[in-house]
Amino acid sequence: MRTRDFVQVDVFTATPYLGNPVAVVLDAVGLTDHEMARFARWTNLSETTFVLPPNHPDADYRLRIFTPGGELPFAGHPTLGSAHAWLGAGGTPSGPGTIVQECGIGLVRLRQTAGRLAFVAPPLRRSGPVSNQIRAQVARSLRLPDDAIRECEWVDNGVPWIGVVLADARTVLDLDPDLAAMGDLDVGVIGPYVVGPESDGHDADVEVRAFVPSLGIAEDPVTGSLNAGLARWLIPARVLPARYVVSQGTALGRDGRVHVEQIGAEIWIGGDTVTCITGEVLL
Repeated sequence: MRTRDFVQVDVFTATPYLGNPVAVVLDAVGLTDHEMARFARWTNLSETTFVLPPNHPDADYRLRIFTPGGELPFAGHPTLGSAHAWLGAGGTPSGPGTIVQECGIGLVRLRQTAGRLAFVAPPLRRSGPVSNQIRAQVARSLRLPDDAIRECEWVDNGVPWIGVVLADARTVLDLDPDLAAMGDLDVGVIGPYVVGPESDGHDADVEVRAFVPSLGIAEDPVTGSLNAGLARWLIPARVLPARYVVSQGTALGRDGRVHVEQIGAEIWIGGDTVTCITGEVLL
């Protein structure tokens, strides 16, 4: 064991402790899979990341992402938080204006605009409607009648998300899911805020919640991979506009904001990031 630089970053917020934290070990060279997994279980955060030299010639760094339950090929808030930590530690992108992260799903491009980081939403590995059996399980687990679910599709981009569209944000916030009934499904739910004369007066366009019992996470506070998958699905379907703001974490006392924007064929998922803890860890 030796001491290694360590940062804990709050993601999708400019105000500390209102977003989703990620633990970042900035020099993970020499750590085994077992040691990474053990440390991730110990931090007990939704994700802990480990920064390594890249294997791919086009990447600036390589990232391994662990939950308390195992490793993920990709996750959104760890991508933004780790890029923030890497830049803060003196990392310099090889290309102007673009950071390239190597992870389990391949290369992920990031940009920094006006101090806010964003990543390109990766392609979906699986899409399309879920089976009737899975839809019924989702409805049971959300304690909703089937006709309350407007759409239910796979939005798998490294995490096997099932996206669920509900009538409005209030319905999303009122959910009291049965996580045992959800089983090993990863379910993300989205509903719009009311606009026009009956406006909610909210600064976001939609409310999102993410339930991940398969990874030992009852509800994730603010979720980049889910929002990337939902955007890949719902922007082309014209359910959501090419630019919108997501509120997430409200039900957990957080105040996360995810900024989604389509530019050409690319969809960018962005958010503010703020360092909350710096120091060293013994690993």
